[in-house]
Amino acid sequence: MIERVSARMGTWHRGGLPGGNSIAHAHGLFNMLGGLWPLVHRRSFEAVFGTKNDRWLLYTVGGLLTGNGVVQILSSDTAEGWRRARDLGVATATVLLTIDLLYVPAGRIPKMYLLDAAMEIGWLAAWARETSRCPRQPHPRL
Repeated sequence: MIERVSARMGTWHRGGLPGGNSIAHAHGLFNMLGGLWPLVHRRSFEAVFGTKNDRWLLYTVGGLLTGNGVVQILSSDTAEGWRRARDLGVATATVLLTIDLLYVPAGRIPKMYLLDAAMEIGWLAAWARETSRCPRQPHPRL
């Protein structure tokens, strides 16, 4: 991709940001697919992550993850779009990681959620790396 800045519009174009918005789009796809899975095929989701008693909660979390993912995927290839996608991604990964690390040891959710915890740590590390490569971007305000 060619890196360039539009002088007339003052906006970044593809390749203008470190990694473009590729991390935002990848994380968004991960969140969207993870959110859609229980909505589209609950039985296969429960076969992996255990039976859920509160289906309304399963559907709520699935819907929220899907929405978060869509926002990240559709984020504009501008500094502001990148910051918003990063802030949403970091917040989502932090919440999911916290839930995984609190409720697996307590026996409330299956150990399979430790795989999700590892993925969320990976996303947080990727966002931290990308943010450190571009110090002009403000850090997430959590």
